[in-house]
Amino acid sequence: MTVEGTTTCAVSGGGPAGIMLGLLLARAGVEVTVLEKHRDFLRDFRGDTVHPSTLELLDELGLAEALEALPHRKLTTVRMGTRDRALVEADLGLSSSRYRYHHIAMIPQWDFLDLLVAHARRYPTFRLLMGAETLGPIRQGPAVRGLRYRDADGEHELRAVLTVAADGRRSDLRAAAGMVPRELGAPMDVLWLRLSRRPGDREGVAGFLGKGEMAAAVDRGDYWQVAFVIPKGSREKVRAQGLETLRGRVAALVPMLADRVHELDDWEKVAFLEVGLDRLPRWDRPGLLAIGDAAHTMSPIGGVGINLAVQDAVAAANLLAGPLYRAQADPRRFERTLDPLLVRRVQRRRSLPTVGTQLVQQLVQRRVIGRVLDEGEEPQLPALLGTPLGSRLLSRVFARIMLYGLLPEHVRTPERTVSSGG
Repeated sequence: MTVEGTTTCAVSGGGPAGIMLGLLLARAGVEVTVLEKHRDFLRDFRGDTVHPSTLELLDELGLAEALEALPHRKLTTVRMGTRDRALVEADLGLSSSRYRYHHIAMIPQWDFLDLLVAHARRYPTFRLLMGAETLGPIRQGPAVRGLRYRDADGEHELRAVLTVAADGRRSDLRAAAGMVPRELGAPMDVLWLRLSRRPGDREGVAGFLGKGEMAAAVDRGDYWQVAFVIPKGSREKVRAQGLETLRGRVAALVPMLADRVHELDDWEKVAFLEVGLDRLPRWDRPGLLAIGDAAHTMSPIGGVGINLAVQDAVAAANLLAGPLYRAQADPRRFERTLDPLLVRRVQRRRSLPTVGTQLVQQLVQRRVIGRVLDEGEEPQLPALLGTPLGSRLLSRVFARIMLYGLLPEHVRTPERTVSSGG
């Protein structure tokens, strides 16, 4: 085991939460090291629905123009219904004027992360280690003093004032620290499919519900990304039924794509997502904080995962950048524990949007998805919500909670010009 060195904040995980936190802390003059176990960000079917709440944050960081230059698709309509009628039809362009952005930006996550990393590297206190796999925390009594990791050169130790688990829903650092999430349950898993998009196709996001069947089609410009929802644990059963059966089910449920389901000619073209919904009862331990999926796994409903993770990172930076910056001047900083009450404020700040959003997802799972998949029912809305007024109300509530967030964060940290030595 070699000693790699020290940093003020060690962040395990180079996803949206980890990179955004690294950027904001470095921008505020805090020495931060982000460790990502993969050598690049190129992985298919990662969340890439960038909601208006996240677009607002990027604008506050001066990145709106750079993001606009990236190839991406802007979605302004969200529709969900049966073959015969719409149950929800939301036009984000009609959202309240209090919001600056009224669309969802469909940006490949690797492009989104590359944008954040390029901006973060402008600050000398930011360091990103790719191909660095976290092995576990460094402990001193009950406190975490950094982490151990492995890269191509072997195993290393990295001492830190604060260590952050931002390494996803199967967080190794969280598990090693004995932090166990509370399972909230999900009735479904998802098969991800890719089908060609043609001139004349509708735009936006469309959901399709039938008896025992559900799917969502996301307009990606030159193709449709289709989420075909299956009952929890039924993946092998679907495979055993064969591709021909799957193609027939997709064609029957999503008629607009029926003439191209033949493109699904190999199981290699069908990706699998095991859906989960959980959250940690407590996000912190002395010297350690969990954020993003490591603190709360979100269902795919509403595409909120990446956006809540980013919001966690902003809240953590707003609350902890000042104490971490001051800690850098303390020669005994690696022997002392950052005030746990300060760290715990992150969870207190983010509990409302986390719990509130998960409650909405649970409601949709029980009242819609569970009934459709398990009971084979055709979904019905209450009579009031079936009226034009009720539909507009439902659309506004959906947009407010799932797209703009229950407690949108804003960048409050200063931008400091410091040397890499602090």
